[in-house]
Amino acid sequence: MPVSAVDCVQPAIQHTREQLFSRFRIGQWSRLALVGILAAEVHAGGCNFGNFGQLLQQPPKRSNEFLTAVPFPHLDPARIAQFAGLIAAVILLAIVMFFIFLYISSVFRFILFESVLRRECSIGEGWQRWHRTGRRYFLWQLVYVISTWMVLGLLIGIPVLFALTAGWFKDSKNHIAGMIGGAILLVGVILIVSLAAAIVQVLAKDFLVPIMALENLDFADGWSRLFALMRVEPGKYAVYLLMKIVLSIAAAILFSIIAIIPALVVIVPSVLMVLAGKAAGMGWSAATVSLLIIFGTMAVALLIYLVALVSVPATVFFPAYAMYFFAARYPNLGALLNPAPAPPALESPPVLESPPLPPPPLPPSPEPIG
Repeated sequence: MPVSAVDCVQPAIQHTREQLFSRFRIGQWSRLALVGILAAEVHAGGCNFGNFGQLLQQPPKRSNEFLTAVPFPHLDPARIAQFAGLIAAVILLAIVMFFIFLYISSVFRFILFESVLRRECSIGEGWQRWHRTGRRYFLWQLVYVISTWMVLGLLIGIPVLFALTAGWFKDSKNHIAGMIGGAILLVGVILIVSLAAAIVQVLAKDFLVPIMALENLDFADGWSRLFALMRVEPGKYAVYLLMKIVLSIAAAILFSIIAIIPALVVIVPSVLMVLAGKAAGMGWSAATVSLLIIFGTMAVALLIYLVALVSVPATVFFPAYAMYFFAARYPNLGALLNPAPAPPALESPPVLESPPLPPPPLPPSPEPIG
């Protein structure tokens, strides 16, 4: 059984190959794509630094030239008031949808775990089986999200409040060195906190979920159980986290390249529709903005699903990779992932055929009378 993070890569690749490619089933791919989206396990993305590089190469323009070069639209206060209700509704809807998705992703995290473990994806049965355990994990997600927001809010708010009370913003010319040093220190602290939060999230979805699933524990008892396992060999878990970062970067690059095809399928028709509407003389109004939001949301949803569909191998590989690493340290998972072979059946001794019995003796013939 593999025990190091490096040794677990090949079994995870073999697991992915057997589940997805040994017998290709489009139904399982489509279900796993949906599970990957709802469990927040889509490994594709990219960054574009082209514009940033051009800005570095060009000399800075004067402020008046910059303002005239950038085509900022004229903002009419009456038009802003017209869209104020729509903007507030969108913000409120986004907050509500965030917490709804957080709950759904908590349940689908266990559905994904079972789908990879059993090599079979069933969404309906999985929801019935895991919605109670997922509710406990949702409570952990709430604690995690709120704690992260509070910590980041304090890290940003306290220095800003100090700068305001000290008058740094009013007399910024005399406090340039302090503001630059404080900004660098603040960015460094925020990066450290963000890294710590990311590590906690990886430990939760890779190791806390199997413990909660297999032992029916809440998140507090699950963390206690996990910490007890990690104390035995913390170095190997550190190597696992480093390997997870390397593999995630490689998967993001690979599947971002593959995702160009579905991106073109969705983006090109959407841009053509916008250009056609502009050529037809359609202006910005409450109706056109609402239609743009509706069709834009549909296009983004379709794009996310298509990207998740081509990223299904990564959706299966990373949970499998975590399982093979954790199974060597968590016997409950190891017994399911690597079941012991059944003992060979004992051969029964051959049945000896008995020789045929001799026929019974004939009764004596009666003696003649007289």
